[in-house]
Amino acid sequence: MSVCIVGWGHTAFGKRTDADTEALTLEAARAALDDAGIAPADIDEIVVGSTGRLGEQAFPSSLPLQMDEAMRFTPSTNVENACATGSAAIHQGMSAIRAGRARFVLIVGVEKMTGASREEVAGNLLKASYVKEESHIRGGFAGVFGLIAESYFQRHGDKSDALAAIAAKNHRNGAKNPLAHFQKDLGYDFCRHASEKNPQVAGPLKRTDCSPVSDGAAALVLTDVETALTMKKAVIFRAATHVNDFLPMSKRDVVLMEGCGEAWSRALEGAGLSLDDLDFVETHDCFTVAEMLEYEAMGLARRGEGADAILDGVTEPGGRLPVNPSGGLKSKGHPIGATGVSMHVMSAMQVTGSAGGIQVPGATLAGIFNMGGVSVANYCSILEPIR
Repeated sequence: MSVCIVGWGHTAFGKRTDADTEALTLEAARAALDDAGIAPADIDEIVVGSTGRLGEQAFPSSLPLQMDEAMRFTPSTNVENACATGSAAIHQGMSAIRAGRARFVLIVGVEKMTGASREEVAGNLLKASYVKEESHIRGGFAGVFGLIAESYFQRHGDKSDALAAIAAKNHRNGAKNPLAHFQKDLGYDFCRHASEKNPQVAGPLKRTDCSPVSDGAAALVLTDVETALTMKKAVIFRAATHVNDFLPMSKRDVVLMEGCGEAWSRALEGAGLSLDDLDFVETHDCFTVAEMLEYEAMGLARRGEGADAILDGVTEPGGRLPVNPSGGLKSKGHPIGATGVSMHVMSAMQVTGSAGGIQVPGATLAGIFNMGGVSVANYCSILEPIR
């Protein structure tokens, strides 16, 4: 049974001193139900995606029930799969619909991160690596991706120009997105050169190469195709794949991001499409080097030539395949549990022509890639409107 998105909601991402985990959850959930045109009592199941590692509320599954007394006793589960937590929540909701256990499922991805210190954030995120072998890496996941960037540069040459171009592109895109954490076009020169305001963080990575610590929430309403066709809008999953790779980096060549490539290959084959059929992609740019490596893994560029995709303008707005028109994690922000859901919300907005200032003209086919760890938990979706 195919599954459709029929409503969505999205808070502003950033340092949300005005809202705790509960407030963010309810803001996104209410917006999604209103957008779908259904009542709280219509929801048969809820899936929350939150790591709960950094916020004040480590047990968030029942928070959406606070929206309305009619939701009391609705089954709700919190799931966690590192930075792919939001997509994991979506997949669990899709399973409920396919199994006939639910007609309407509410998905909420949420994370409150900015109340923690930089050291707490780095330490907690590094636990998504293989702790037995990788806990010594300094700088959390910035340190991990700094090592990956160094390894890539050793094989293929210094690609700092390309990383700066990716950062600049995503900040330009984010400047047009009113929901983004950063809404300022920083320019290529600022992103390219280390400075007091843009210091080196880990290896060749500067601050502008790293996604920010953010607060925020995003929500979706899912249902079956038959029901979706009776509603005011419907975006179908042409594909939704999930593959996991080995956790230890020592067991694989992390520069190749083979889990990402496998997820993309299965999604495109399942949808009967090629990468050239897509109108844009939202991909997991936790660090600029991740976006560049994902160009190669998805087949947009040959191995060792990912830099060309950005330097030749392929992934820019107006290019052959725009990547991260929302600003991506780099500019839109990266509240861990919310990220995968946010990517689907942004993509659903695009394919229904409702993305405002970040709209890709004529977009009807979206590709989404969200990962947990260094291409360990890999989720790929292809979305298309059917109503």
